[in-house]
Amino acid sequence: MKIRISQQFEESIAVKTAALQTLVPAVEAGAQLMIDCLRNGGKILSCGNGGSAGDAQHFSAELLNRFEMERPPLAALALTTDSSTLTSIANDYSYNEVFSKQISALGRSDDVLLAISTSGNSANIIKAIEVAHDHGMKVVALTGRDGGDMKSGYTGADVEIRVPAQRTARIQEVHLLVIHCLCDLIDHSLYGAAET
Repeated sequence: MKIRISQQFEESIAVKTAALQTLVPAVEAGAQLMIDCLRNGGKILSCGNGGSAGDAQHFSAELLNRFEMERPPLAALALTTDSSTLTSIANDYSYNEVFSKQISALGRSDDVLLAISTSGNSANIIKAIEVAHDHGMKVVALTGRDGGDMKSGYTGADVEIRVPAQRTARIQEVHLLVIHCLCDLIDHSLYGAAET
């Protein structure tokens, strides 16, 4: 067991080290989109499935409540949390529309969509990106592996943060670190240096 535990830690460290070498510009660009959105009175909508749904909710909570400093609440909404909405859309239409229909109702051109998929192949996330673009929104995508089918749906204004890894667990670990980086950059840019 100790060997397996050590292997998990070592692999996680190696993936994070590789991500550090490649993702810094994309994380910075994604944060800037979000900062500009919030400065202009927009909001950040987030979505994902499974563990990525948890990440979407985590991000939204950090903005709405607080990350590491006292500051006013920031406009963020996870599209993964309303079970009545999710199940009614999935039942009456299709699971592929559970996020896109919410974006149709709530998305505005000043908003940003945080779209999370470790594979980049989630059909409902791809549809969410399409509808976000229809509403003039920009997208920050958290993906992994080869970027999946999502990569063909971005515009020049979007930012993809693609983790250089194959294993879902390792991709999710880096996604969480990226989310914390985004929150830190938002806090620092809008309200000054974060507490350490």
